[in-house]
Amino acid sequence: MGEIKTKENDASVRDFIEAIKDAQAKENAFTLLSMFKEVTKEYPKMWGSRMIGFGKYHYKSEKSKQEGDWPLIGFSAGKQTLTLYLMSGAKNHAPLLKELGKHKMSTGSCVYIRRLADVDLNVLKRLIKESFIVKKKSLNK
Repeated sequence: MGEIKTKENDASVRDFIEAIKDAQAKENAFTLLSMFKEVTKEYPKMWGSRMIGFGKYHYKSEKSKQEGDWPLIGFSAGKQTLTLYLMSGAKNHAPLLKELGKHKMSTGSCVYIRRLADVDLNVLKRLIKESFIVKKKSLNK
C-alpha cells in the first residue's frame, strides 16, 4: 500500500491562489477562502499541492488498513472548476444541494462548481457550515 500523497503542509494558501492565471477563478478562490474561514473559524492549510483544508481529523480505514490525517472540509480551485470537499459526504446534504444552483457531484465527498455566479452564495455558506458541523459531530461519538 502506497503512502498518502495529500498531506497537510506549510505551503502558502495565498501563493496558491495568487498563482491561478484566470482572473475569475482567482476571485472565486479568494471568495471561497473568506467564506470557509468565516464559517469554520479554522486557519486554512494547504493539503498536497492543490487542496485548501480547514480543521483536521485522524482516520483509520477498515477496508484498506490505511490511516492518516485529513481536513474536516476543504476546497480546490482549478482552471475549469471549484471543487468542494465535504467530508461528511455530499449526498448527506441533498436538500441544500437542491437549492444550491448549478453543480455536479461525485459519489463521495466532492461537489463541483464552474463559477460562484452559478450558485446561491447563501446556500453555499449553509452547506459549508452544515457539512463542517456534521463531520465534527461524527468524530465526537
